[in-house]
This record gives sequence, structure tokens and C-alpha cells, in this order.
Amino acid sequence: MKVLYAVESVNLRAGFDRIVIEKANYLAEHGSEVIICVTSHVLAKPFYPISEKVKVIDLNIDFHHQYNHSLLIRAYIYKKLMCRYRRELSSLLNSEHPDIVITSLGREIDFITDIDDGSVKVGESHIAKKYIRDLHLMEQRGFIYRMLARYWRKKVEKAAGKLNALVLLTQQDADAWAGITKTVVIPNSLPFYPSTSSTCDNKQALFVGRFNEQKGLEYLVDTWAKVHRRHPDWTLHLYGNGEQKDMLEQLVNDAKLQDVVIIHEPTLQIMDRYLESSIFVLTSRFEGFAMVLLEAMACGLPVVSFDCPWGPSDIIKNGEDGFLVEYLNTNKEAERICQLIENPQLRKTMGTNARINIRRYERDTVMKQWTELFKKLRN
Repeated sequence: MKVLYAVESVNLRAGFDRIVIEKANYLAEHGSEVIICVTSHVLAKPFYPISEKVKVIDLNIDFHHQYNHSLLIRAYIYKKLMCRYRRELSSLLNSEHPDIVITSLGREIDFITDIDDGSVKVGESHIAKKYIRDLHLMEQRGFIYRMLARYWRKKVEKAAGKLNALVLLTQQDADAWAGITKTVVIPNSLPFYPSTSSTCDNKQALFVGRFNEQKGLEYLVDTWAKVHRRHPDWTLHLYGNGEQKDMLEQLVNDAKLQDVVIIHEPTLQIMDRYLESSIFVLTSRFEGFAMVLLEAMACGLPVVSFDCPWGPSDIIKNGEDGFLVEYLNTNKEAERICQLIENPQLRKTMGTNARINIRRYERDTVMKQWTELFKKLRN
């Protein structure tokens, strides 16, 4: 079959980019013709490798051009850019004739189901419905922005209702979309499964993720401040980047934790960082699925995470391969981390269980669900 992904970009050091690239690579390596269509930024080298069998097409439409203007000017520029996007994507679909077109509910969701090219239109959402497009942040900026956010929510819901199917990562998120569109639950797959496992002996914990509002960095620092008071010989290593990096550094300095909370740039050798750690920590406000939990558990790490919407509760078997703690409760998060620190055998047993349990997300198993969905929709 011929599959086309319509996304904004594929050159960020982000979970979404890696997931799309890995699925595209898998489909291409297993006989499908795959196209990734980006609005811009493909000229920058992708952080994650793309198979030579995957065709990448850049429409070169810079939606960032709208920013740093007044609201009215932004609206005018955005409308012009959207008209161009619709025109060029329509032309591409009618020339390439894909069997399946996949939207991640980005800007193209507004018009993609109206393009009469004969393809099946499938949506896939990588974030919980409430937090899609960061509309929850817009709602906090005052009356006008709150009204705009509500308008966009209704618009996305109406457009999603026209899709042939919407793929969600968790049943909880599928429940949130119930009655709006046809939903299918397919989780993300393991990006790797190393031949070795962490010994869980090193006195260090790990966080991996983008430094943004979603990841609850202030809760992470507060949690480690509590852990540090009981176990000053343990360190927390953070790998990532993002718009809240300066804020994160300030939080660490204010808490006087700069000697034990170490901030690193993202790395392609992240698997090695998991293997040299002993506990994985997550304090997200919300998730789509939390790929980092899969990665950590595949490396034999016990995990401690807020029970946030959604994802961690699907992945973690509480008390068996990690701990789910009360949402945004740093006291309980720190207590569970200290429990693992103070009980090396528990730490190692949970790590072993994590490595076994996480195999249910192996790539062949997950991608079989995608190919079966495509065949069903085409028929």
C-alpha cells in the first residue's frame, strides 16, 4: 500500500518525530511505499535516521512567520498560509494517489477530509485530548484567547468526526473522544530492547524528556529536593532541551541542587544512559503515552511516575515493575523513590519485572495492529 504522513516537521529531538519516523521506516522496510510530507524544516538534518526507502517532501510553508505580530495581523498571515497549505497538499495527494493519509491532528485536520483524492483519512493523536495543540495554555491567557481555544477545540472535534478512524494511544483517551469519531487504540512500540540490563547498582536516577510545561519540571526538582534530604549521595541526571531550560536551571540553583541534579543535552546514546542508571522518574502534568517509560523499562529500570492523564497507568503495573503515585503529589513521589533507594533488592526485582512486562509493546506486535487497520479501512 501507499501511505502518506502529513506532519509539521521531522527534525526535532522529540518523541513524536521519532515515533513517526520509526513507523514510516518499518512500513517502508516491509513493502509499503511511504511518504512523509512536512510543512517546513526538512532541510535541517533529522535527529533520528530516516530509511532511504521513505520519501520526504517539504512544502516549505513557514507557519512561524505569523508570530511576533498583533492578533489581527497573525490571523491574516495564518489564513494566507493555510490557503497555501491546502492548495499544495491537495495537489500532492492528487498526484501521488496514496491509499492511506495520516494526520496527527495538526493544521491539515481543518481540510484534509475534504480533499477528494480517493484515500482513506486516518488521524493519530499523540497527546491527551484536553491538551491537544496546547489549547489548555491558550485558555489561561484571558477571555479572548479562551474563546479562541474553545472555537479551535470544536473545530478540531468537528473535523475529526469526518475521519475514517482516529487512532489513540490509550483507552482513556479513546473514551474522551467517544461519540465524536470512530476510535481505535494502538499504543506506541518499543524503540529498542537492549541485550543487557541495568544492574540498578549505581546511585543515580534519570529523567529524559523535553523541558516544557507538560513535563512538570518544577515538580521534578521539588521531588528530588525531598529525596536529597534523605539520600544526599544519589544524583538525578536530566537529558533534554526545550523552552523551559532556563527556568529549570534556575529551579535547580534556587534549591541548591546543582551538584546533584545534572542537566545534559539530548544524546543519540540515550540507551547507554538508561543502562547506567537505577531508577527512572517522571512528573508529567499529562502524557500521550510516555515513551520514556517503555525505554527505561526495556533497560531494566523500575519507574516512578505521577498517575497523570494518560499513559503511565497503561504501562506501569503498580507495585510490580514500578510505582504510580497520586497526581502532582511530590511527597508521595519522593517517598516511592526513597523506598527503591533503601531497598536494593526491591529495586532490582522491579527492574527485572519491568524488562519482562514491557515486551508486550514489541514493534512487530504493535505494527501488525497498524497494518491490519489499514487493510480493514481500505476494504
